[in-house]
Amino acid sequence: ARISERELRAVHLPPFRAAVERGVGSVMISYSSWNGMKMHRHRYLINDVLKGELGFSGIVVSDYKGIDRIDGRPGFTRDEVASAINAGIDVAMVPTEWRRFIDYLRDEVVGGRVPMSRIDDANRRILTKKFELGLFERPLADRSYLKTVGSAAHRGLARRAVAASQVLLKNDDDVLPLDDEDKVFVAGRSADDIGMQSGGWTITWQGEPGPITPGTTILDGIRKAADPSATVAHSRDGKGIDPSYDAAIAVVGEKPYAEYHGDRTGGLGLDAEDLETIDRLRDAGVPVIVVLVSGRPLDIAAQLPRWDALVAAWLPGTEGAGVADVLYGDADPTGRLPVTWMRDAGQQPINRGDGKRPLFPYGFGLDYDD
Repeated sequence: ARISERELRAVHLPPFRAAVERGVGSVMISYSSWNGMKMHRHRYLINDVLKGELGFSGIVVSDYKGIDRIDGRPGFTRDEVASAINAGIDVAMVPTEWRRFIDYLRDEVVGGRVPMSRIDDANRRILTKKFELGLFERPLADRSYLKTVGSAAHRGLARRAVAASQVLLKNDDDVLPLDDEDKVFVAGRSADDIGMQSGGWTITWQGEPGPITPGTTILDGIRKAADPSATVAHSRDGKGIDPSYDAAIAVVGEKPYAEYHGDRTGGLGLDAEDLETIDRLRDAGVPVIVVLVSGRPLDIAAQLPRWDALVAAWLPGTEGAGVADVLYGDADPTGRLPVTWMRDAGQQPINRGDGKRPLFPYGFGLDYDD
C-alpha cells in the first residue's frame, strides 16, 4: 500500500487499537508493504507503534515464510533474519529450514547485530502467555472436551450467530419474510452445498464444494423452516420453475478460496452459471430473493434492479438453518454491513467518507419494519 501515515492512522489503525485495548494476545504480520517497506521488517509499525504507542504486550508472529519475502527472493538471509527480529517479531513461522534460521539468529546475536535485550523481550512475551494459559501446569489438552465439539449446544450457538450476521440489503414489496406455507422454489449451486457455504480454510486450505463436513445446508434449513404441508422444490440450475410459486430463492456466490487464490483480475461479479440461474427464475414471473454466499461484497449493481430481495449471507458455515431463520422471520435481520459495498469493482478501495457513492454504505441493513 502507498498511503500517508495520516490515512493509515485514520482508516487502518483503529481496529488494531481496539483489539489491543481488549487484550488480544498475538498479532500476525502480513506479507504486505507500506510505502515500499515490507511489514516483516517495519520496526516503526511493529515496535514503535504496536508495542510502544498502543502498548501491545503480547506476541508478534510472522506469517508463513514471511521473513523469506523481505527482499523479494526465495529463502531467508542473515540480513532478513536480523531485520525481522530487530523490527519486533517474537515468533518466526519457519516451516522447514528452522535449524538454519536458529543458526543465523545465533550468529547475529553473537555478532552484536541483534541485541540480547531483543531476545529477552521476545522470550518474556512468549513465556508470559504460556504462564497465563497454564501451559506449564497443564501442557496437554483435556480430551474430555472433545465431546462438546459439534454438540447441539455449539451448533445452536453457531446457528444464532449465522442468523444475527445476515444483512438484508433489499426487500421490495415486503417479499420477506416468507410465510411458512408459501410455495417456494430454491435454486443455485450454493443452496445445497456445505462446502460452498463454508468457504476457504475449511478442512483444507482452499476448501472445496461438496459435503466436506457435517452440517445443515441452506436448502435443509429452508425445508425445516417451511410448514410440512408446504411445497419446497429444488433445482440447482432453476429449471422446472413455473408461475405457480409464491417466491424463488437463488442461493449464489463464490466458490471457496483462500488468500491469493481469491484474486480475481477479471472482476468481482457473479459468474455466468449464477446469472443464468437467476434469470431463469426471473423469467417465471415470480418474486426472486437472492441469497449471496460470499466472504466479500460482489459487483452486483447492474443486476440488482431485477431482484426483489437481497440478503448478504456471507459464509454461514455448517449452520445454513440460520439463514432460513431470517428468510422465514423466525429471526429478525439485525445484521449491518461491516464494510462499504462498492457500486462497481473500479471503486475499490472504497471507504466511508472518501466521497465515492457506494451501492450500500457502511453500516447499512434493513429490518422487517422498514
